[in-house]
Amino acid sequence: MQTAYISHPLCLKHDMGAHHPESPARIRAIEDQLIASGLLNSLQQHEAPAATREQLLRVHDATYMASIESSVPLQGIVHLDADTALNPFSYQAALHAAGAVVLGVDLVIGGTAKNVFCNIRPPGHHAGRAHAMGFCIFNNIAVGAAHALVHHGLQRVAIADFDVHHGNGTENIFHGDPRVMLCSTFQHPFYPYVGANSGNDHIINVPLAAETSGGEFRSAVKQYWLPALERFRPELLLISAGFDAHRDDDMAMLNLTESDYAWVTEVLKQIATKYAHGRIVSVLEGGYELHALGRSVLAHLKVLSGSLK
Repeated sequence: MQTAYISHPLCLKHDMGAHHPESPARIRAIEDQLIASGLLNSLQQHEAPAATREQLLRVHDATYMASIESSVPLQGIVHLDADTALNPFSYQAALHAAGAVVLGVDLVIGGTAKNVFCNIRPPGHHAGRAHAMGFCIFNNIAVGAAHALVHHGLQRVAIADFDVHHGNGTENIFHGDPRVMLCSTFQHPFYPYVGANSGNDHIINVPLAAETSGGEFRSAVKQYWLPALERFRPELLLISAGFDAHRDDDMAMLNLTESDYAWVTEVLKQIATKYAHGRIVSVLEGGYELHALGRSVLAHLKVLSGSLK
């Protein structure tokens, strides 16, 4: 089985305005690196379907969904908060971003792909049950996790989030659901200024100080994530793959490199092999320095696919 790659053309049409860091160029930067390396042609490529209302309602309130749909402008841009905006294509792009993760879950559980990378936007891990936030409209990875629980009958789904920002929306949705383990490293204190003290047995929050190095990040994963994941024994592993903790990304102040992303991918792959039949669905979150983003995703995908040449 191959690694699958899922995206959709509408992910390029969601645009929150000139100079916004969460831009369509992020998708192109990743694809350019994958094409230049020759890796893209070795991946099983899929176009993302739109998530259904039923799939979204598992993690989002109906009133929130209705408010997003009714806010879509016929032209121009409408702001949901200071950082998050809609253009005429944003709602449909968000549906396909969430649908990509649903398809990814179906592919790995159905045995059609060994693992999956979803190159999608808008990202999702700040979107809570009833709010948009931090560039995020629907919580893509939460939609996928809920699909695995409800549609496929899994009992233990783990989410590993190495984005530089805490996945507060994902925690908001699953804080009371012990079937979902969230392991999150994040710079703290830093946007969204939560997470340091809100963990529990299945919410493993690991705040990292500004200027944390790759070595310190690896130590944190070994000390906190791995024992929790070993105890949890996930049947499926999802990754909120944000690459904005890279040392070249000026959106934050951590100092990870491509080798750190390759390393964390390898240790998560080992957990998935041990407990989840190798089933991983990785979902793009942050990463705003385009060259670093492309290189980091390439390193991540080389490990997922086993193409380490």
